[in-house]
Amino acid sequence: MKKVIYLDNAATTKVRPEVVEAMLPFYTEYYGNPSAVYEFSTPCKEALAKARETVANALGAKDNEIYFTNGGSESDNWALIATAEAYASKGKHIITTKIEHHAILHTCEYLEKRGYEITYLPVDEYGSVSIDELKKAIRPDTILISVMFANNEIGTIQPIREIGEIAHENGIIFHTDAVQAFCHEPINVDEYHIDMLSASGHKFHGPKGVGFLYIRKGLKLRSFIHGGAQERKRRAGTENVPGIVGLGKAVEIGMAELENNKKKETELRDYLIGRVMDEIPYTRLNGHRTNRLSNNANFAFQFIEGESLLIMLDMDGICGSSGSACTSGSLDPSHVLLAIGLPHEIAHGSLRLTLSEETTKEEIDHTVDCLKKIVEKLRAMSPLYEDFIKKNRK
Repeated sequence: MKKVIYLDNAATTKVRPEVVEAMLPFYTEYYGNPSAVYEFSTPCKEALAKARETVANALGAKDNEIYFTNGGSESDNWALIATAEAYASKGKHIITTKIEHHAILHTCEYLEKRGYEITYLPVDEYGSVSIDELKKAIRPDTILISVMFANNEIGTIQPIREIGEIAHENGIIFHTDAVQAFCHEPINVDEYHIDMLSASGHKFHGPKGVGFLYIRKGLKLRSFIHGGAQERKRRAGTENVPGIVGLGKAVEIGMAELENNKKKETELRDYLIGRVMDEIPYTRLNGHRTNRLSNNANFAFQFIEGESLLIMLDMDGICGSSGSACTSGSLDPSHVLLAIGLPHEIAHGSLRLTLSEETTKEEIDHTVDCLKKIVEKLRAMSPLYEDFIKKNRK
């Protein structure tokens, strides 16, 4: 198999060897059901408690405010639907943004069909929410504000602290989808006035199929999955003990290395952005230049189509994406890129490259060298590019 340069870490990450090692005994040696009363299940109970404590400490939260789920999408659905149901007597108005992950947007569509009113805040050309627009959108019947911590496609980090303050000043519950940010950015739920937070293990070198929802103590949210007393009677179903153990280990390592990883990734990200912007003409950087996730670079190349670009990169052993992995089968341009003002024809030529702490400068150089040749080749076949060049020669 040819060497692969993996630059799609926003889609998923490689599970760390230490995480796999921590999980294995809970498949073969400590395989008891943690809800059982006999002593054989004790290691499983203790492992769940330890992982819950690790996650809580990473957020400045309490152990009993962490609820394990199967990932970010479930956590997002739970946060929105349970809040809507529990606080419907107060109001049926929810505020979110136009650039949320589809786990939020599609859940909002579901709620709209059930009588709730959703305000979708616009964003500026960098993908940032306006605090003034948020304040204007608040109504007496607003029960929830849900704004992602950092965008999964263009990497822009939102003014979460200010949003949380505004929500609390107005007695409104504040949820943030932190799937891309958790273990990549320092987050303290009290400092940011966050009431609910979603995260997913496979975004920070943990296993797939496990995540969590932080729910501030005192929120009157109903159970999301019915049928058992697990997760303090709020999320039924036998716990995924190996997955939760793996998530806990990934959080432990991720938090210990957060600052070093962030520094390294930022330097490599800026190097990547600099080379692409300097060496490939008619290219736009999507998202804020500096106020973005340390590992995220998203470009729009004029006169080419993103799918062809990805296929040719793959032929060179380079893994990237054109946006969210959850919409990779769609032929429509990214809703995020349209929201920041890109026309359809440019939004179709987008490329997201997301790094990890294992990415090297040599890999970045090879990727940019390949990218330059591919873009040049695709533009040579583009009648739009040919027309553009002819017009600009006159």
